[in-house]
Amino acid sequence: MARALWKGAISFGLVHIPVELHSAVKSNELDLTMLDKRDFSPIGYKRYNKTTEKEVAWDNIIKGYEYQPGEYVVLSDEDLRQANVKATQTIDILAFVDAEDVPLTYYETPYYLAPGRGGAKVYALLRETLRRAGKIGIATVVIRTKQHLCALVAAEDGIIMNTLRYAEEIRDTEGLDLPDKGTKATGIKEKELEMALSLVEGMSEDWAPEQYHDTYKDDVLALVEKKIKAKQTKTITMPSKDGEAAPSTNVIDLVALLKQSLGAKPGKGKAAAADEDEEEDEVEADEDTDDDEPPPKARRPAPRGSASVNARSTSRTGTASKSTVAAKAKAKASPAKAEASKSVAKKAVAKPAAKKTAAKSATTSTRRRAA
Repeated sequence: MARALWKGAISFGLVHIPVELHSAVKSNELDLTMLDKRDFSPIGYKRYNKTTEKEVAWDNIIKGYEYQPGEYVVLSDEDLRQANVKATQTIDILAFVDAEDVPLTYYETPYYLAPGRGGAKVYALLRETLRRAGKIGIATVVIRTKQHLCALVAAEDGIIMNTLRYAEEIRDTEGLDLPDKGTKATGIKEKELEMALSLVEGMSEDWAPEQYHDTYKDDVLALVEKKIKAKQTKTITMPSKDGEAAPSTNVIDLVALLKQSLGAKPGKGKAAAADEDEEEDEVEADEDTDDDEPPPKARRPAPRGSASVNARSTSRTGTASKSTVAAKAKAKASPAKAEASKSVAKKAVAKPAAKKTAAKSATTSTRRRAA
């Protein structure tokens, strides 16, 4: 079981709930070591006596408050606890408020609250009450030597205590060059706003935090691996001009930029689904149009000596013309049928031509015999 950072109780009215405080976050930063660039030796940090300049062990370190230059009041952990015993052991709920009333700038660090010994039922009662009321509890708690403002929020199966910043710790926006509120004062057109809303709708999806991770850390580790393979572990890369930020430019055509974004960012929302339906309709319309167009005519070399005969026979023979028209009509249905119809038409044209040629040759041979 994880070790508790703090043990105490939640208190409001006459209710007393024993709880334990556990960290809800963990560090996932790159573990970089400070080195001396002259010999690449690690840099260490020492706790030393500023008078003797000798290192001091943890067992000999105590806390003190400097009430005047060079003069201190020694404060032990027991002194700090006895200053206000209840404050150091109690998460004291002062009020219940709507969660949306607390700005995001106030939230600081989340912690898990787990029920202490014998406090499971009343802990569950507070959790379900917060959930049913749609409220969060605003409380105070002392952790180490600081009293924190905090919010108790009902989670799926527990209660999260999120420390809050005090109002005097929040800086105002005075001095920042922020645009005016509203669309008219900033010159935003209705069409621009509608396209921006479409982009947001198209990129909207359910919250899935597991799909996000620190990709920059992966890039740095890949660079480390590359330097190891290239045997450049002691090479210091100097700054380059390529790393400088490009000067900002004003966006002239915001509508065109939004259109490009809509085309490049297909989402899972309603707008994306509507776009997909329109694309499908366009594809179907294109297919229908292609079916109505006749296929390209196939070019085949005609047999020698028969081109003029075929041309005369086609003009004289009505049957061949009808066959050719029928072949063209069938060609609209499908390219395969068109090819078959063309071959039939050519055969129909060729047959009368062959018969006329045979008749002519027979007449010529009879005349020669008579002579």
